[in-house]
Amino acid sequence: MLKIAIQAKGRLNEDSMALLADAGIQVAPSKRKLVAQASGFPIQVLYLRDDDIPQAVAMGVADVGIVGLNEIAEKDEDVTVVRKLGFGACRISLAVPRDVDYTGLEWFNGKRVATSYPHILEEYFREHQIVADIHEVKGSVEIAPAVDLADAIFDIVSSGSTLVQNSLKEVEQVFFSEAALIATNKLTLMKAPLVEKLVFRFESIVNSRGMKYVLMNIPREKVDEAAALCPGMHSPTVLPLAEAGWASLHVVVRECELWEKIEKLKELGAEDILVLSLENMIK
Repeated sequence: MLKIAIQAKGRLNEDSMALLADAGIQVAPSKRKLVAQASGFPIQVLYLRDDDIPQAVAMGVADVGIVGLNEIAEKDEDVTVVRKLGFGACRISLAVPRDVDYTGLEWFNGKRVATSYPHILEEYFREHQIVADIHEVKGSVEIAPAVDLADAIFDIVSSGSTLVQNSLKEVEQVFFSEAALIATNKLTLMKAPLVEKLVFRFESIVNSRGMKYVLMNIPREKVDEAAALCPGMHSPTVLPLAEAGWASLHVVVRECELWEKIEKLKELGAEDILVLSLENMIK
């Protein structure tokens, strides 16, 4: 049986639980427990703090884990990043008070910077030959300049609203993160096939996100043009209709391109267009 570590609470917990559910893994409710049993796959779920997950996986306490790339980079533990999962996107940025006349990265020389990610920041400053005083802070990093604990901060940014609320402005985007599946390098031969099966399920879900399945009726003489416009995953599926001169065309389209493609397909004479959601896409 595998053990998978996920964040105990927060948005990454919700997204991780949704991924497990989509993969056919039902996890028993366990609000106040460290370990939860699951059905649909031989796996146990360990609920941990996000910054504890890389160490737990490195030690083999958990065989795999779902955690942000930022925590993986910060903890620098001996784990393997198996696959990025496409959710939990954020960035870690340098921010300064809104009224500061920021002139470039050299501004940070000699400054005090508060952060929960000292390792990532040290590496970044070293790479750019910046000498600054880095203060590790747990909790609300964004208030550090207001209470004169630091001149600037290095913290996670999603929408940027927290920076605005604290009269800060983002000046350098340093690290881009998203959730990833990691695995221990102490994985046993018996558990390796289980990890492969889990990755297979996750990949089918991640690959389907942001994609739509589109079906339409189209004049037979326009099929080649439509196929060039929407090539699908390998090639479109074309089926003859009972009505002479017409065909049914089935394609997979990226959601971000959907309406532009539909407009062009209608110009080619496509009718009765159906757009369906994709739950899984197995390659």
